[in-house]
Amino acid sequence: MGEFDLIARYFKRPARRAALGIGDDCALLQPAPGTQLAISCDMLVQGRHFFADVNPHSLGHKALAVNLSDLAACGAKPLAFTLALALPEANEPWLAAFANGLFELADAHDCELIGGDTTAGPLNICITVFGEVPVVNGQSLALLRSGARAGDDLYVSGTLGDARLALNVQLGKLSVPAPVLLAARARLERPTPRVALGLALRGLASAAIDLSDGLMGDLGHILECSQVGATVQVDQLVQCIGSYPGPGPAENQVGIDFSMAQWRTLALAGGDDYELLFAASPHHRAAVALAAQTSQTPVHRIGQIDASPGLRLLHAQGQLLPNQYASFDHFA
Repeated sequence: MGEFDLIARYFKRPARRAALGIGDDCALLQPAPGTQLAISCDMLVQGRHFFADVNPHSLGHKALAVNLSDLAACGAKPLAFTLALALPEANEPWLAAFANGLFELADAHDCELIGGDTTAGPLNICITVFGEVPVVNGQSLALLRSGARAGDDLYVSGTLGDARLALNVQLGKLSVPAPVLLAARARLERPTPRVALGLALRGLASAAIDLSDGLMGDLGHILECSQVGATVQVDQLVQCIGSYPGPGPAENQVGIDFSMAQWRTLALAGGDDYELLFAASPHHRAAVALAAQTSQTPVHRIGQIDASPGLRLLHAQGQLLPNQYASFDHFA
């Protein structure tokens, strides 16, 4: 099966929103009047971002999900995406499953594939996604990393640490009961992009980022871009735990004995969560709660933005904890 047969069989679809889709040298995408294009690109490399034996259906889902998560963090409505795919071989069952996982998520968000490239090589998936953000009275409604202000509340969506838990089990660093691993592995391999929440936060959140490399590292990007500091109430993160137990009696109920250090590492520096971290004025607390409800996404307040620089981790008793949590580094 040649390159163009592969594209035609597994990836070519009639254009719906695009002025011109797959089949020419360029796709043509026409933004709606009064909008900006939001564009993001993410790459997944076998051995660095996923294991060789990953389910191809799940891999197709995740390849697009991590890009949609960037649109969510910007408050952008998904429009379209391109796919660059390097394959060791044209394995038809693998391609069929990968394409099905990819298009199931794409269809759920009305996001169409409009072009890309394929070649032989080590398995590598690169997606560029395009979204739409309204411009009102000359002002973009895009959520940025640079808008956090002293006094803002700090929130995180969903749960943290599941993906890192699953990865640690797969690397042989931890053993957990099968039901816990099943739930955690689903979060690692099939993350949920918080697109609906991102759209609901337009006009409410002062700054936002998606959590791909760990809470502490990604929060640092907001602080740097906004030129502010932050205090995180570490004990508030107990409400953000996923399929694994936090400190306390829950440990014995599922048969996992986590130390406090292990729990904090999962929650603060786990990575691959693809939740939204955002700041919003305390005056918007009721509106943020409504946004969480309408988007059907749990949201938890975990701290606040400070005028003084730096990132502080605070225990419930008011004690400062050392910040020794590093985010994921692709070149480390």
